[in-house]
Amino acid sequence: MEANSFDPDLIHAIFKLVWSRRALEREKNEGADALDCEVGPGASKKSRSITANGHALKLSCEFLRMFIAEAVQRAAAIAEAEGVNKIEATHLERILPQLLLDF
Repeated sequence: MEANSFDPDLIHAIFKLVWSRRALEREKNEGADALDCEVGPGASKKSRSITANGHALKLSCEFLRMFIAEAVQRAAAIAEAEGVNKIEATHLERILPQLLLDF
């Protein structure tokens, strides 16, 4: 793992947390009957295990690193244009809409 990258185990833990929260939301919204429907050969939504491929985790780490580096670079440009030496939350708020569209 590169020194400037995110830990794939950390990203995997974040993914698992999001997946489990979404599964709980689906359970609440769909009810118990909808969870028992078949989604594949012998597997229901309730019994499927959630996992991520190692390559997908590495790619996600790299994507997150690039996203944050780009956000910092854009926010720094705005801070510099304002004559400020420190990036503040307002700088990030100003660049975020276009950054999300670009990614």
